[in-house]
Formats: sequence, structure tokens, C-alpha cells
Amino acid sequence: MSAKRILLVSQEIAPYVPSGDIASLTRNIAQGVHSRASEVRTFMPKYGTVNERRNQLHEVIRLSGMNIPIDDNDHPLIIKVASLQPSRIQVYFIDNDDYFQKCDDDADAVGTNRTDNDERALFFARGTIETVKKLRWDPAIVHCMGWMTAMAPMYMRHIFNDDPACRDTKIIYSVLPAPLPEATQQTETPATEDSVVSPVLDPRIFDKLIEDGLPAKYLETFRTETPDVNTLHLMAIDNADAVVFHTPTPDPVLLEAVTRRGIPYITAAPDGSDVQTYKDFYNSLTNENA
Repeated sequence: MSAKRILLVSQEIAPYVPSGDIASLTRNIAQGVHSRASEVRTFMPKYGTVNERRNQLHEVIRLSGMNIPIDDNDHPLIIKVASLQPSRIQVYFIDNDDYFQKCDDDADAVGTNRTDNDERALFFARGTIETVKKLRWDPAIVHCMGWMTAMAPMYMRHIFNDDPACRDTKIIYSVLPAPLPEATQQTETPATEDSVVSPVLDPRIFDKLIEDGLPAKYLETFRTETPDVNTLHLMAIDNADAVVFHTPTPDPVLLEAVTRRGIPYITAAPDGSDVQTYKDFYNSLTNENA
């Protein structure tokens, strides 16, 4: 019997970005779930803070070279890969100089405060799916973690729904807590609401998605003059088969969206320390015994 393929798509993975709950979450799940029964691969953006030499990244020429058009501009897709030790899980990095190089005014390793976050998330979603297609590695489960991954479920269901890489895949979306600025994480000062970094989104996000082929009528459900991180979460939830909340008290608006659709959800530790919870959840979605 072949191993079940599980794709983890995350905005952060330790040790490639400064260690924190979100980065540790993906690493712990990947290494905890990977086994003879479950083959895991992971994707994340190749931020400018990722040290290529220390982490032994190298470009995969056969996967690179595609141009992804966004808002009338073409952006080259570069794919790099490394191995997550000690499990040797493959980590694929979506790279592009326009979107993921480090800027001096970045509030965190992800660059959450940038004004082009909508395009960065769009590029990451498209780049990930296009690369999985080229790999011909059709996953049984795609687990998307964090706002940077939130557009991937919508693209899988509306643009790539007939492709073997997406057609029979179960999609899980993790609603992750907003990250704190690095200065807050490194001090004993209590976090306040104002210190939380929430992604800035261009109000033209919906027009850009329509230009990329997403149905205009469908997007009207989410259209708002001030899109925010919950807008991304709601779009992801509406296209997911299951949801993970990484807090014991989920946002009521997001919880209502999940219960209205009648899809399964769980609450889990924010750092992925409860690996068995994920194993059981994955198995329940693919009708397998734990």
C-alpha cells in the first residue's frame, strides 16, 4: 500500500525563519506525521531572511522559469528546495525578487506590514499549485497554514479543480493567530492589541483575483472596501473541507462560517505539539483508521 501524500503549505517553517509558534507548528506537524504510512512535503515563501547557504537551498531548474501575471505585470517564479532535518522532508521555496526579498521596514520575518500583501499571497498560492502540478505529486491532503496561504484553497476549487493535483484533494485550513513584531517577541513586555501585526491588504484585491480568472459573482460574497485578515480567512474557510483553530476560543465570525458550512473543525495547540491530534484528523478526512 502506497503512503498517503500530505502537503503542508505554510507561511513559516522552522528553522528557516526565526523560531516562533507558527514556524514551529509546521515543522512539528511535518516531522510528527511523516512516516512510512504518510509522505509529507512542504512549501513556504523564500523570504530574504532565509539563509540559503546555511540551510543548503538550491534552485530546481526544471520547476523554475514560469511567469505568473498579476495586475498586468509578469513575475518570474523561482523554485528552490532543501531538506528538513533530521526527517529529510523536502521543503520547496517559492521565490521571487519582487515579493519576498527583505525590506528595511519589515515588521516581522514575513513582511506582514507590506502594502502588496494581496499580490504576495496570490503569487505564493499560484506558484505552489503550479509547482505541485509539475511535480506530478498528487496529495490526498493539502493543509494550508496562515493568511499567506489563504488564497490557495480558492484557487484549487475554482481554477485548478479539474487537475489531478487538486480534484480529489481534501483541503484543511489553519486559522493562525496574528504574529507579533519581533521586538515584542524578544522582550517581557505584554503584547497589546496595537502591537499585533495584521496583514495590510489592497482594496483592489478582488479586481486582481477577477483578472486572474476567479468568478466575479462568487467574489462579491466577500467584497468589502476594507479587506483584512478575516477576509482572507473567510475565503479560505469557504473553500476548505475542514478547519483547524489554533486557539481554544475561535473568532465567532470565523466559527460561524465553519458551522454554517457544516464542515469538521478542531482546536489544537498553536505550536503543533499535539501531533496525534493531526494524525487522527487527517485520517478522519480520508476515512482511515488512526
